[in-house]
Amino acid sequence: MPSPFPGMDPWLERPDLGPDVHNSLIAAIRDVLAPRLRPRYIVTIEERVFVEDQQGLSLVGRPDVAVVATGRVAGGGSARSASAVVEVEVPLTERARETYLEVRGAQEGEVVTVIEVLSPSNKRKGEGRRAYLEKRTATFASLTSLVEIDLLRAGESMPVVRGRPASDYSILVSRSWARPRADLLPFSVREEIPPLPVPLRRSDEEPSLGLGTILHGLYDRAGYDLRIDYARPPDPPLRQDDAVWAQELPKATRPS
Repeated sequence: MPSPFPGMDPWLERPDLGPDVHNSLIAAIRDVLAPRLRPRYIVTIEERVFVEDQQGLSLVGRPDVAVVATGRVAGGGSARSASAVVEVEVPLTERARETYLEVRGAQEGEVVTVIEVLSPSNKRKGEGRRAYLEKRTATFASLTSLVEIDLLRAGESMPVVRGRPASDYSILVSRSWARPRADLLPFSVREEIPPLPVPLRRSDEEPSLGLGTILHGLYDRAGYDLRIDYARPPDPPLRQDDAVWAQELPKATRPS
C-alpha cells in the first residue's frame, strides 16, 4: 500500500518508527545507488557508536541522608539508626548506533562522498549531536563531499553560515571542491522530495537519486501502513493548516 503523501510522510517521524525507517532507508539508498556507480565506486554502510545519557531523567525528591526511629531501647529511650536504606534513581546511559553511507573509490578505497540521513539524536542536544557535528566539521575540512538528508521536523537544524530558509525538510549537498558554497534543497510536507544529486569526483557526472521513489517503495515493502493510524495526529504534530490539508488527502490513496 503506498503512502498517501506526495513526498515525506510525517507519520514516519514517530519516535518508535524512527530507527526502522532510518536504517531501512540507508540500506535502500545503497541498494539503488551502488549498481549505478559500479565499477568505479562502491557504496558501504558504516556505523557510528556513542553513549548517550537518558533523556528526561528525574531523581526521587528525598533527603540525601535519612535517620529513622527503629524502636525502643531498654530504659524507655528511643534508638535512631543512620544506616537506613533510601531509594534513589541513578543516571542511565545507553549505547546508540547510527548508520550512514560512504561512497568510495573501488580501486584505492578512499572516501569520496558521505551520505547522512539525520536521526533525532543528531537534532537534539546531547552526545549524538556533538558527535555528529564533530564529524560534519571534519568532513567540511576534508576532500570528501557531504550529502545531508533531513526528514525530521523536530529538533534543531544543522548549522549553516547564512541563507537557510524555513522549511519542513531539507537536503544539503556540499561538494568538496565548491566549499564554502553548498546547495540546500528545502521542501515542505506538501511537496515531493526533490531529486538528489550525488557528488562523486569532480570530473565525473553526478547521478540523480530519486529519494522520494526510494522512500515510497520502502513504505510499501515494509508495510508501514499497517503500523500507522492516520486517524491520530503525527508525532510531532503538523501545523494547523498542514493538518487540515493532510486530512483532506484523497481517501482512495490513504491506507485503511
